[in-house]
Amino acid sequence: MATMSNDELLEILSWLPAKAIHKLNSSSKLFSELPQTPYFVAKQAENSLKKDRPSCFFIQRDNNLNHNDHVELHPFPGEELSSSVPENMLGFIARLRLKILSSRNGLLLCLHRTKLFIINPATCYLLHIPLPNHLQQRGNLYSVSMTLECDSDDYMLILFYNNNWSSHFDCHVYSHKQGVLSLRKNCFVAGSRNLKFDMPVICNGAIHFISDCYIYLTEDSTCFRPYIMSYEITNGDDEDESVETKFLRVPKEARKGSHDDSCHMNIFKRGEVAGYQTIYLVRLRKRVFTVWILTNYESSSWRRIMKVRVKGMGLVEWNPVIKGFTVLNGDLVFATKKKVYTYGLTSEKYMVLSEICDYGCDSRFVRFVPYSDTLHHVELVPKICVLIFN
Repeated sequence: MATMSNDELLEILSWLPAKAIHKLNSSSKLFSELPQTPYFVAKQAENSLKKDRPSCFFIQRDNNLNHNDHVELHPFPGEELSSSVPENMLGFIARLRLKILSSRNGLLLCLHRTKLFIINPATCYLLHIPLPNHLQQRGNLYSVSMTLECDSDDYMLILFYNNNWSSHFDCHVYSHKQGVLSLRKNCFVAGSRNLKFDMPVICNGAIHFISDCYIYLTEDSTCFRPYIMSYEITNGDDEDESVETKFLRVPKEARKGSHDDSCHMNIFKRGEVAGYQTIYLVRLRKRVFTVWILTNYESSSWRRIMKVRVKGMGLVEWNPVIKGFTVLNGDLVFATKKKVYTYGLTSEKYMVLSEICDYGCDSRFVRFVPYSDTLHHVELVPKICVLIFN
């Protein structure tokens, strides 16, 4: 019988989530040293990026506050035993009332008032990111976009903010390797509508925001209907002077009735299929879900892939109220008052309803944050240092 080499064993283990790797600590000295081995940590984070499938999701209140007093973590079916974060770390996030802004490759970008943190809850490591003084003095950072992008050994913090209600936003990028917050040469132009800065989508090297749907502009305005704006994100110092904001139309069908009070539209990233990434557009209006995918970026062409009434989805709840929705792992995920469901968008599970879990977040609206537990720590400092900033 052939014996497996250490390299072969490490390659297999590097595809496991962090919780499963930590369970092996008591098995041998080799296994106990894995979470502190730089090569293995980078390899495990790299493989998690390749999978690009979150194993869990956080659920929290969706509001304009700079803090949050309730957060839950729920695994997807089949991931219960292998993926999670330590209970004391969930309590730690709750005690500090941290609001989770975004998640990427095992790292969380969290906010408490004007203090910004990057946390790996699986390894209990944390880093405090000082914001510029003029942002700290704002008090409320709802109009400031902050999101996180990662590779296997670095992360990039992207901030957009403006002054005096201007539609032109400065873009600052913080790279962990560079260690500084640098101003991009080109402004981001948001248009006349308010953008949903708390729900950015990074796809094909650009960051995208969808506008709101409210009726506060005149019909002759070019921004009367909702739209999507994108801004190219590049690494390093070789920023192209020609980079500019791009305007994407939403489908004509999505624009129709978009000013209705019941209309909610959001965009989400569609993972790689045959090496190609694109964007989902999901609209909920008058208890009807409609989903499109972007098929041509330059011409803003979309293809509708699903339309279904909530009461026709097979829910056993009477008169369910939708509290929030997202797209995770290629499926529509939504919350009613007490339960979270998934509804298939792909061929093998198309329009198949499954219950994921109960939840206890009592709020008018809730927000989902996808999460995969990794060993990614990029030289973060132990969580005890948070006491310095509290």
